[in-house]
Amino acid sequence: MDINFNKNEDHNKLLASELRQKLTKVKLGGGEKRIEKHHAKGKMTARERIAYLLDEKKPSIEIAAFAGDDMYAEHGGCPSGGVVIKMGYVKGKQCLVVANDATVKAGAWFPITGKKNLRAQEIAIENKLPIIYLVDSAGVYLPLQDEIFPDKEHFGRIFRNNAIMSSMGITQIAAVMGSCVAGGAYLPIMSDEALIVDKTGSIFLAGSYLVKAAIGETIDNETLGGATTHCEISGVTDYKAKDDKDALDTIKNIVSKIGDYDKAGFNREAPKKPTLKPDDIFGILPKSRAEQYDMREIIKRIVDESEFEEYKKGYGQTILTGYARIDGWAVGIVANQRKLVKTKQGEMQFGGVIYSDSADKATRFIANCNQKKIPLVFLQDVTGFMVGSKSEHGGIIKDGAKMVNAVSNSVVPKFTIVIGNSYGAGNYAMCGKAYDPRLIVAWPSAELAVMSGNSAAKVLLQIETASLKKKGETITPEVEKELYDRIKARYDKQISPYYAASRIWTDAVINPLDTRTWISMGIEAANHAPIEKPFNLGVIQV
Repeated sequence: MDINFNKNEDHNKLLASELRQKLTKVKLGGGEKRIEKHHAKGKMTARERIAYLLDEKKPSIEIAAFAGDDMYAEHGGCPSGGVVIKMGYVKGKQCLVVANDATVKAGAWFPITGKKNLRAQEIAIENKLPIIYLVDSAGVYLPLQDEIFPDKEHFGRIFRNNAIMSSMGITQIAAVMGSCVAGGAYLPIMSDEALIVDKTGSIFLAGSYLVKAAIGETIDNETLGGATTHCEISGVTDYKAKDDKDALDTIKNIVSKIGDYDKAGFNREAPKKPTLKPDDIFGILPKSRAEQYDMREIIKRIVDESEFEEYKKGYGQTILTGYARIDGWAVGIVANQRKLVKTKQGEMQFGGVIYSDSADKATRFIANCNQKKIPLVFLQDVTGFMVGSKSEHGGIIKDGAKMVNAVSNSVVPKFTIVIGNSYGAGNYAMCGKAYDPRLIVAWPSAELAVMSGNSAAKVLLQIETASLKKKGETITPEVEKELYDRIKARYDKQISPYYAASRIWTDAVINPLDTRTWISMGIEAANHAPIEKPFNLGVIQV
């Protein structure tokens, strides 16, 4: 191995270590003291509930663990958005589990909590996947109610989705394991089956204090909306559990009896590991986002037996397209090639840039995968489309539009891995979040933004210095450098993969070695939802 490999390896393994540390911190939720108080009430934490519910020896993935990261500081923070979401297996059946974390503001809903819950429901709807809600929430976080209550993608959309999923035949099971108040009370009752834990679970539209204030009635919360009330008097809930584990065991029993699902029919053979060491990814991926490398070497360490059958290998070389298998599943891969390449006409093309021929090749390949019913995997390390008079005269906008059209209208499931750069229109063409990938994740090396930090800082510096000069201020080289460094620091924070993950622009920041698990579980989930419409590009300029 050369010295650059070793330097890259040290850098990328350090990033992976930082990821583990950040996840460890996030998993504490509201902190150890609040966890102790939670346990003192005889309750398991959200993560403990999920761990008990999911099959121990099966893989699982966590959706949006970093939601709310470094946000809401003036409100004390909201780790993981106050809710934990995992895709895993219950009695061998793939499910989504959504658990309120009552150690974070009593499980109250912040704006990001609503967005995260809606993302979970979106995944369930797209993949027709059973979803289990473990409810323990004080309802909307009132200081931010204007950002979570009234709009289309706010709190009320949750219950609309409950109804839509029910009409689609998607199984929904809810266990009330703590507070379930006000509008939130509709979620478990709009599920197919609802459980409630005796003495700790409660459901009501208004608690005892509000009832006293509103109508003058004096009543305790347990009599008002406890397990006995709802299982024996109102009939609102279907099962009364003696404690958390009893409720979770009941859910396991219910799930174990769900019938088989109609399958989309994606091709799968016996899974095989890559023959080349996946760990080499850390040394191949450059420390600097500006450096070149061969994306084929990354692909060979992700796919089964390191076999990648390239499509149009010698044409449009700044995008790699081809067929492979990941954990046995057949996939079509669309990846940005980060090497400087030479065309047969002797022209040099920059790696990570999409040229007309690359966009043309990708469009054709995406259409082929749709015709063959092969899921698509996008590996992003893209700086954007090629600019300049030659590209414009050659119709780069037209060819780019064709690629965006193909990505938008694709009917096979899409999965996006942001490996490195994800800038500008390149993010769109390579199936960014706006283009409905079933799952989208980033490696710790990723950067998501309109343009690179250097480019953006230079543009913003020009704007700011021009503004200062208009005010009559003198801009010395020292002042200009201070301005540049301040602007770049602010922008670099915004292009971080954690900044994107905190706002759920991606579903996770993952260790590169977990990529196969995410794609495999994603395709297995997608296999629950047969494709119901044909692939149609619509109107495009040829």
